[in-house]
Amino acid sequence: MKSNPLLNWIIFTGLALTWGSSFILMKRGLDAFSSGQVAALRISIAFLFMLPLGIRHFNREIWKNWLGAAGMGTFGNLLPAFLFTKAETMISSALTGMLNSLTPLFTLITGLILFRVRVKPWQVVGIVVGLAATFILLNAGGKEESSSNGLLGGGMVMLATFFYGLSVNIIKSKLSPMNPVAATLLALTIIGPVALIYLFTTDFIHVMQTHPLAWQSLGFITILAVFGTALSVIVYNILIRDAGVLFAASVTYAIPIVAMLWGVFDGELINWIHIVAICGILSGVWMVNKK
Repeated sequence: MKSNPLLNWIIFTGLALTWGSSFILMKRGLDAFSSGQVAALRISIAFLFMLPLGIRHFNREIWKNWLGAAGMGTFGNLLPAFLFTKAETMISSALTGMLNSLTPLFTLITGLILFRVRVKPWQVVGIVVGLAATFILLNAGGKEESSSNGLLGGGMVMLATFFYGLSVNIIKSKLSPMNPVAATLLALTIIGPVALIYLFTTDFIHVMQTHPLAWQSLGFITILAVFGTALSVIVYNILIRDAGVLFAASVTYAIPIVAMLWGVFDGELINWIHIVAICGILSGVWMVNKK
């Protein structure tokens, strides 16, 4: 089937808006719930949403890939969800979104260290440029974000992007032959119950019954889970199939821009050093992806 350029751009824009908005949606979820509850709700709702959609994919064959799917779910969804929400109790949603653009750099680093992926000299330079710009970014905010607490939050986001990079390499090495819907369903089936069990060990029910913003926050988290975690993975794979890996990977450049705009709209501080630093990170990402 011939690729439709207009449809590809619509999907690209939709993904950029969806993933770029994830950080403000997490922030709104934190209005009522703890960071752990927001993360557990995100994974649990995505799991429950995907279950009826992908039930036909369940068979003995897909369970042969359970170890790779467990790695994909743990490092690509579960741990980053908890790290991102905890980080947003220390740093702004805009800064979180900007730091998220480190994912391609850590994809290359984890591929180099753990999977013996070959790298080019300019990719190494790209890693150095990106990490140097990250150091500037972490020290570009006000006193709160430059404090030890703010640096800890930034470090949590960096660890989450490291896990994202590890997940990408696991998918490439272990799950390439699998249908994307089946792989996503299997990963969520493994981590979803874990998130649900954790959620109901907290005071989630009490918060739902007593907090005035509970239902509003739950609505924002549901949007995040359905569109930002479940459906976006499937749509992203469609974009890779129809437009190619390079075009699809370019969404990385748009996500921090959307996150910054949401931050400005929500009254968060964005200064010129932030802009210079994010340009430095994206320059590093460009060098890493350069053919």
